[in-house]
Amino acid sequence: MPPDRLKGAAVQVAVAPTADEESAPRRLPWSNRARRWLLSPRPYLMLLGFAIFFGLWYLTVDYLKLPLFAKLPALKGVATEWFSRNPAYGTSVFTPEYYSHIWLSIQRVLIAFSLATALGITLGLLMGWSRLFFDFTFPLLETLRPIPILAWVPLAILMWPGKEPAIIYLTFLASFFATILNTLLGVQSIDQAYFRAARCLGSSEWQIFRHVIVPGAMPFIFTGLQIGMGVAWFSLVAGEMLAGEYGLGYLIWNSYILLQFPTIIIAMITLGAIGYFFSAMVRVVGNRLMTWKVRMEGQG
Repeated sequence: MPPDRLKGAAVQVAVAPTADEESAPRRLPWSNRARRWLLSPRPYLMLLGFAIFFGLWYLTVDYLKLPLFAKLPALKGVATEWFSRNPAYGTSVFTPEYYSHIWLSIQRVLIAFSLATALGITLGLLMGWSRLFFDFTFPLLETLRPIPILAWVPLAILMWPGKEPAIIYLTFLASFFATILNTLLGVQSIDQAYFRAARCLGSSEWQIFRHVIVPGAMPFIFTGLQIGMGVAWFSLVAGEMLAGEYGLGYLIWNSYILLQFPTIIIAMITLGAIGYFFSAMVRVVGNRLMTWKVRMEGQG
């Protein structure tokens, strides 16, 4: 049998479903998934965690008024401001400016994250694939990676005309370093036996890259993307604080200058909720693209 057919047959045998898998539905309907999730302890533990957090906030700031938390905004005051039709500081769920800040921050993160994903995954795969390329780029990467995002602010303002490109650049940097490093670790974690088996079957270097390196590094890649999404949000805040005129980071810094402390908490909670949502979307996409990994974990 030719090597290509032999390799194809080996792949088909490796992923052939068992009798139980053939009889069971491949994917549960959304209604069944929601029902199973509601019957599990996960949603109630999640609610318990939030309840404890907000309870401690109310206890230490509103009720006990402990010295360490005396200057923090009270939970009741933040909630009142957030859901007021006439907020004292001008920011609530009923004001258009609130959604303008959110939308502009989301746009900046998506642009920066997309660039970081494309460049980070590409360079990480190449570094893991080619020893020559690794020796050429890795020392430079490890020299630049520890530099804090705030240290890049003056250079970003000098390099990029206008405030918007500078903010996107600062947001891109942290996400890029997280993505490229996790992609590289993913390639390095692949068992060498897979490379030897592919070469024994007559695979070319390009086929090894496409069918061994890329899928083998996929779990690490999506771990890096989740980390990259998270660091993109907090590096965005640094950029918006210093160079922005709109966005959640600008709202936090401007509210601090104007002593509008409830607005700071509103912007922080909003930023955390949106960041959690986008990280969850990355996890969902990763699970869909790695159904083989979910199946192997289920069998294990």
